[in-house]
Amino acid sequence: MEIGFDFTGLRVIVLGDLMLDTWVEGHVDRISPEAPIPVLRIDRRREMLGGAGNVARNIAALGACAILIGILGEDAAGRRFSEILGALGPSTSSGGIEGRLVASASAPTTVKTRYLAAGQQILRVDEETAEPAPEAVARHVIDAFDGALAAADAVILSDYAKGALTEEVLAHAVGAARRANKRVIADPKNRDFSRYRGVSVLTPNRLEALAATGIDCADEASTERAGRRVLETAEAEAVIVTRGAEGLSLIPREGMASHVPSRARGVFDVSGAGDTLVAALALALASGMPLLEAAQLANAAAGVVVAKPGTATLSARELSDAQSEERAGEIRRKIASLEEALERVAEWRAAGARIGFTNGCFDLIHPGHVTLLTKARRDCDRLIVALNSDDSVKRLKGRDRPIQNEAARSTILASIAAVDLVVLFPEDDPLRLIAAIRPDRLFKGADYALDAVVGGDFVRSYGGEVSLVPLEAGESTTATISRIARQN
Repeated sequence: MEIGFDFTGLRVIVLGDLMLDTWVEGHVDRISPEAPIPVLRIDRRREMLGGAGNVARNIAALGACAILIGILGEDAAGRRFSEILGALGPSTSSGGIEGRLVASASAPTTVKTRYLAAGQQILRVDEETAEPAPEAVARHVIDAFDGALAAADAVILSDYAKGALTEEVLAHAVGAARRANKRVIADPKNRDFSRYRGVSVLTPNRLEALAATGIDCADEASTERAGRRVLETAEAEAVIVTRGAEGLSLIPREGMASHVPSRARGVFDVSGAGDTLVAALALALASGMPLLEAAQLANAAAGVVVAKPGTATLSARELSDAQSEERAGEIRRKIASLEEALERVAEWRAAGARIGFTNGCFDLIHPGHVTLLTKARRDCDRLIVALNSDDSVKRLKGRDRPIQNEAARSTILASIAAVDLVVLFPEDDPLRLIAAIRPDRLFKGADYALDAVVGGDFVRSYGGEVSLVPLEAGESTTATISRIARQN
């Protein structure tokens, strides 16, 4: 299967807090005689780059180059971090990590040690300080950033609130990146989101959004309210609120919010899932992918790593496979019963969306159909396509129709980006659906007269509009079938 994206040659600055992640694995077969606690017999110990280092690992694993900038203490943990980084090899055109690390004698390297038995964490020990970096150290961080910016395609701010991203460092990095027309993705830990003012995308999780806004992201509507509040505070282009098992919500400054469900096949460990998400998001945006598509790709990436133990990464092939599953799931979710459609319409209307509606047999879908749907979608926020069932098409078109059954027609329609929902109906006309949905805009092809559009009078009766969409000359299902018959 061909991979639907290519991150090769992209370079992303990862600026933030560095950590040494340590995993101590063993087994428990008795309780301590000294206290009611388990005794862990250690079987193995492993260490890896954590914090902003894990974001860089994810970028490298996806085939791009990470320029890692942060602060290490002058201690054993800092030296171990550098050793691990060196063993990963230098950055190349096909991926890797280039370290531009700043040493500090004033603070220790952050170390997070997780103790596991039978695959489960039983204890985590953190060695850290959260004091802002001294001005002289922060100045070295800024110099490292400035030296890397010209060669970078995007910037990630990986803030774990350990002191590397001071007010001065944040303001300088965001300002310099914006002047250089580089997208900035910020993963925040500080509840004051004004610190990230001017970033392109802010990616708080549900609890971080609650802490910053006071709004509990319990459902899609409240998550969107929290996202709008974050946009006001951070003056960002968009905010992505990650919602665990519920997936993520993308709230752009311009346009409608989108809610992307989780596709995780099982959750083993959520450690580092946010790092994977911002890495994939930054690479997708740097490659020119639209924001919603980039968010969907990032959501798929996070869904893969939570099914792996520990602070994991994923390969480009794994992400491509997950992306294919994500798209297949999205297509299935677009095909709905009337009851399901009414639930989604209610959610869309609550968010202020204008609902568009069109209908037809769509037997052999051709460029004229795609053009009609695309033009209709431009004049509404959500487009519903009502699709005649097989029996309905047979009554309308003859016993030799449809050429494609309703399952195939539904799937093809749902695969078209302009279509938000496909609803089958068994009647000869869609009046029952129109009466239930009450669309704001009713669309038909310009080969119809306005007074002949089924449901038009009803839609106009409550203030809706009926629009005729210009058609592609020479494109029709009947003409296509005739051409095929002549060729045979």
